[in-house]
Formats: sequence, structure tokens, C-alpha cells
Amino acid sequence: MNTEKWWRNAVIYQIYPRSFADANNDGIGDIAGVTSRMDYLESLGVDAIWLSPFYPSPLKDGGYDVVDYRDVDPRLGTLDDFDELVVQAHERGIRIIVDIVPNHTSDQHEWFQEALAAEPGSPERDRYVFRKGKGNDFSEPPSNWMSNFGGSAWEPCGDGWYYLHLFAAEQPDLNWDNPEVRAEFLDILRFWADRGVDGFRIDVSHALTKDLREPLRDRREPLSPVPEDAEGNDPLWDRDAVHEIYREWRKVLDSYNPPRFAIGETWTPMTHRVFQYAQEDELGSVFDFSLLKSAFRADEYRSVIERTYEGAVSVGASPTWVLGNHDVPRVASRLGLDTGDNTAVEHWVTSNNTRPQINPDVAVRRARAAALIELGLPGTAFIYQGEELGLPEDFDLTEEDIQDPIWERSSHTFKGRDGCRVPLPWSADKAAFGFNESGKSWLLQPEWFEQYAVDKQGRPGDGSVLSLYRSALKLRETYMTEDALTSGIQWEDTYLSQDVLEWSLSSGLCVIANCSGTCAFRIPEDYTVLIASNSEYKDNEIPPMTTVWCVKEVQ
Repeated sequence: MNTEKWWRNAVIYQIYPRSFADANNDGIGDIAGVTSRMDYLESLGVDAIWLSPFYPSPLKDGGYDVVDYRDVDPRLGTLDDFDELVVQAHERGIRIIVDIVPNHTSDQHEWFQEALAAEPGSPERDRYVFRKGKGNDFSEPPSNWMSNFGGSAWEPCGDGWYYLHLFAAEQPDLNWDNPEVRAEFLDILRFWADRGVDGFRIDVSHALTKDLREPLRDRREPLSPVPEDAEGNDPLWDRDAVHEIYREWRKVLDSYNPPRFAIGETWTPMTHRVFQYAQEDELGSVFDFSLLKSAFRADEYRSVIERTYEGAVSVGASPTWVLGNHDVPRVASRLGLDTGDNTAVEHWVTSNNTRPQINPDVAVRRARAAALIELGLPGTAFIYQGEELGLPEDFDLTEEDIQDPIWERSSHTFKGRDGCRVPLPWSADKAAFGFNESGKSWLLQPEWFEQYAVDKQGRPGDGSVLSLYRSALKLRETYMTEDALTSGIQWEDTYLSQDVLEWSLSSGLCVIANCSGTCAFRIPEDYTVLIASNSEYKDNEIPPMTTVWCVKEVQ
């Protein structure tokens, strides 16, 4: 692997620290817990782990409301624990990526507390975005800007002034026109890079800068969470000035040997502008969630794969592939909707608290097939913890169990994201399924988690999801070469069926996915199958909802 740009064909495993492993038995996953499972991560075959925020936080948004960017939340450990994690990971050839949350801080951050105590127009307030309200009594918000979590994005301070928060009211937006803010985050990057961190995931990377010229400009569609035009003219999202910030960041990241990796997160529709964040003189990589949002259909998968690959290559970057993360329902449930599509990604985060109709047999077959589709693509692949176990969404959380603040913000109409954040099951017959030794768990694990425990899977030939992932990651070492990435995907039309997806790589790997729900088909006899997502595969006949990797025999 190219050590300068090791991420180009890497498999990166996302860890939600509070739910991964608990070393001190208090019911909350911690940094030492991650370290204790390093052998597991090595055996899985991942190249890097990405840690969701572990900083001190009041947890008003799952840790994405940061109080101190240079420390570890005491509930999750210490900086010494983090340093040991880096050592243990690096000894196994596993790199470390951490989350950076630059659009906003916690309202408990020292800077914001100083801002609230300071006078309007003070340097302390200029680190954030404060504006006087409209109207004779200043009782109206300064603009029609809306929070992504509902309601106005302006929170009144009680004196006619408001502060901006594009997310929760406890997450005040920073003012990126302020040089002090820019200098602070350059120093934060250096702090973690100096501790051995190999890369950074940038939260809401298309935000940061806003059009703060007076009078503030209302948005044409205030409820829309995406840019209202394609040329960077939205007052809030995807503005050209954001790229200037990341060019400054890249100079810092490139000052290390090897250069530090960075990837931007944006949920906006994938346009040519989004891929600009992945330019070599900026972040160098950007998430594309198109695969995650796709229906389990060959034509739709092909369309998004082509768009993702072409968009990344257009800026000299490596494409990124994602099926799940800490913000969306688990893929092993999502793909089992009776409707046959994947609209649940949007539906479950906007509708009422209705349990969707899931076909579990269809879900698991599609999830396994989708895993080999994702891992069979050249580029950077991301696995969210538990995907390798086939974990479904936990719909059994009661109102008393729910921790996600979205429950309150949605007036009890949406349970939130806790269903994909339930602590992992490690051992079928232990307390808390091996999450710790005390049996405590910050989110209650359902009894049916037992069948998905790590120690129930992973034995050679057992047909488990864990064995499937381990085998696929091992095969990637051989077939996901730099040449396969640069040469790109060669689409094959052997079967001329709308239900079949087939491509080959210069390394010799051929990926064939049968996305049909009912029809099986045979592949040529000169194809040798290396791995199949469905244990029912035999004799070169691919069952419905099954993906195989194969090589063609040389005549």
C-alpha cells in the first residue's frame, strides 16, 4: 500500500466509543475498551479505525457538542489512555482517525461562556455569530435561517440579541471569519497529529463559513437542509470561503511525514462542488453516501457507482464507499423494507415513531450482498461497528431507554438514532454480552443480540457474517491494488439483465451481484468463485440477492 496515501484502498472501521467496549464496567464504552479489542480489529483486517467524538461533552448531540477539543471525556478515559490506544494500534499496523467538529462548539465551551458574559461587539462574542433581533422590540430572529434539528437557528439571549446554531441550541456556531477561530483549529489539528493521529474526519465539512454581511440574507427555502443553488451562493452551506479554510488545513496536514489524512462529511446531494473538498490541496477525500442511500437495485447501484467514481477521479481523489454509520438505521434492517427500496434512510429520520415492516430474511441476504458490492469496489471503504456481525436495528428501545435528544426535539415523534448505537455483543453467555463484566449498559441490549455475538461467529466455514467480512478483507489485500484503483471499473454485460451488476478490475477480480428477489442464474464455467455472500451458492449458480467475487481462468 502507498504509505503516503495509504487511505486510497483502505478499509476504515468506525467506532462509536460509548458503544464499542467498556473496560471500567460503568456501562459506558471507553478508550481503554477500544484498546482491549485491538486484537479483534487486527483479525478483522481493517487498515484504520475512526473514533467518533470522545471529547468532554454534555452529550446534547452524542458528543458532537464539544467542550474541550484537546482532551478525553473523563467518562471515556484520559489522554494517557488515548496515547496507549495509538501505540497498540500502530503496533498492529492500524491507523487512527479522529473526529473534528469545527462548525460549532458546546454551549459549555469556555469560549461560549465568555461570550455570554461579555458585552455585544466584544472580541469574546466575535468568536461566535451574535446578531440583534428584528422588530421594534428586537423580538424577531435576525433572519429566517432554520436549525437542522427544527425551529429557528437563532436562540435568544434575553437582551434582544440572538446567537446562531445550525443544529441544537446547545451547539452555537463559530464565526469562521474570525482569525482566532481559524488559528485555534489549526492548533487542534497539530495537537492530535503530534500525538500520533493519522487522520481526521471533518464533521459538517460544507458548513463553517456563512454570509454574515448586513443585512443578513434570508434563504429562499428556509427549511431546506441543502444548498439552494449549485454555485456556492447559499448564505449557509457550501460557500467558496470554506475551501480557503481547508487549503490552510492541508498545509498543516502535509507538514507531517507521512501527510495526515482528512475526509469531509456532507449529506448534501453529490454535485461537482462537493467533490472539490477532495482536491489534493484541500481535504483530499470526501464522503459520498450515495451507496448508503441507494435502493437494492442493479441499475441504481451502477448509476451511483459511476457517479461516485467519476466525481472522485475528476479531482484526483479516491472514491469512498459507505453502507452505514452512527446516524442512520442499520443496513441489515434498512434493506429489508417490504417496499424493496431504501427510502428508510430519509423516512425514519423525518416521520413518526412507526415501526417499519422489515422482512428479516430479505434484509440479511441483501445486507450480505451489499457488503461484497461495497468491498468489491476500488477506493476507501467504511465499515460501521456491528455491520461485520450483521447486527440489525434495535427497534425494541422503549421511551424510557431513549438517550438521543432528537426524541425530545421531535416532540416524541421520532425515537432517534439510538437503534444503531446499542453496545456491541461480544460474548453470548456473559453479562451485557461481554460489553463489560458488570452487566451495565447505557443503552439496553435486547436478548436477541445473543445470536449476533462475536464468539458465535467467525469460525472457518461457519457461513457467518463475520467470516464473510474477514474473508473479503483478506481478498482485498490481493485484488485492491493501486493499479486496480487508477485503471477503474470495467463494466461487463455478460448477462444483459436489469437485475445483474457485474464489473471487473485490472487485478483480475470480477464482481457479480444478483439483485433479483426471485431469479437465480448461472455464471460461465471458466469463472472460479472466490467468495459468495450467500452460503446457498453452489455449482456456479448465483441465488437471488447474492454477490460473488470470482476470477476468470486463463486459457
